[in-house]
Amino acid sequence: MALTPIPEVLEALKAGRIVLVADDEGRENEGDAIMAAEFATKESIAWIVKNSSGLICAPMSRDVADRLNLPIMVEHNQDTRKTAYTLTVDAAHGVTTGISASDRALTLNVLANPLSVSHDLIRPGHILPLRAVDGGVLERPGHTEAAVDLLRMAGLSPVGVIAEIVDEDGDMMRMPGLEKLADKENMPLTTVAALINYLEAHPLPARIEGEMDKDRVVFEVETNVPTENGTFRMRGYRDRTTGTDHVAIVAGNPGGEDVLVRVHSECLTGEALHSLKCECGPQLDEALRMIEADPNGGVVLYMRGQEGRGIGLVNKFKAYQLQEQGLDTLDANLALGLPADARDYTAAARMLSDMGIRSVRLLSNNPEKQRQLEKYGIRINGLVPLIVGLGEFNTGYLNVKRDRMGHQLPGILPAIEPAVAAKEVTA
Repeated sequence: MALTPIPEVLEALKAGRIVLVADDEGRENEGDAIMAAEFATKESIAWIVKNSSGLICAPMSRDVADRLNLPIMVEHNQDTRKTAYTLTVDAAHGVTTGISASDRALTLNVLANPLSVSHDLIRPGHILPLRAVDGGVLERPGHTEAAVDLLRMAGLSPVGVIAEIVDEDGDMMRMPGLEKLADKENMPLTTVAALINYLEAHPLPARIEGEMDKDRVVFEVETNVPTENGTFRMRGYRDRTTGTDHVAIVAGNPGGEDVLVRVHSECLTGEALHSLKCECGPQLDEALRMIEADPNGGVVLYMRGQEGRGIGLVNKFKAYQLQEQGLDTLDANLALGLPADARDYTAAARMLSDMGIRSVRLLSNNPEKQRQLEKYGIRINGLVPLIVGLGEFNTGYLNVKRDRMGHQLPGILPAIEPAVAAKEVTA
């Protein structure tokens, strides 16, 4: 049986059909059923369960996994193929046990919906999402990447359904069996190698960071608010992905180029409770003072929902508890099964774009923040140091940020008072 041409495979996927994709004999040497998650139904999932091992995975692009807050399952992946498993999920609403064909189809539909957010899912569940690498099959020739590449080529949501096809005796079905099954079911059959050859001749457009997030935020309102640091224009935005409200705090009338900008993550403990374990409160105060003093004005983006570098308030307290037992801020996160930094800067970049800001001087010690904003089209003309709030309770924390997380901080961090540090920075 001849392989199905890739254009015909794409048409089948667009029609909501299942296709069969085999990989290299030297790799896993097995075939997967693949379809678009947005078209999953009770009937299609029942067929896949009947003809597979029963483990249904949902390969997806990194953008989607980040939007749905699906981090990798383990920090140190010991799988020989380095498959990027995440936490398992079910749909948060409309399912019963989560394991039936109809329940799993609904969960897959939710995963593929571009309007779905993290709280539309519960963890753990009965669908296993997989993170595809950005370079697709040209970088990693696996079924995860094959599914996402095919769906992107078909113009569909980059969330798929894959399951490994097995024989009646439960062994993996090889190419002769896959050919018979494809002929019996009138299903398209191709291989990862054929997809690679096709992409080498017909490359996908360059991946655009945040391609599904161009409308990530919606501007809602602008008003003036007097503060101890001056009167600022407050521009309220709603994050369509998370449902969170963010604020752009604007001083003066900054233009489109070379604007002084601080992207500041919400920190209840540091700002409202004046915690000495971090420097967030002094950083916010100093950033507001600096944009007010700048002759061209500036902007502080106050990003809500990013407590504890994005892990949330309660998890931050859990990390604090582990720090009391001797772990540092990074290892505490990892010990909890959480990323060192879970923040997403897509909304921040979209807020700047909405205000017509194209290039910035970034008030930050964090080069990763610069890289993240640049991914979404914001040009960074340099980092402006923001070294304030040092004290006996956070010097170790800041040393870890410098030594293990790449923050641009001095080699020696003495315990000094915030007011003194501010004078030193601005002198």
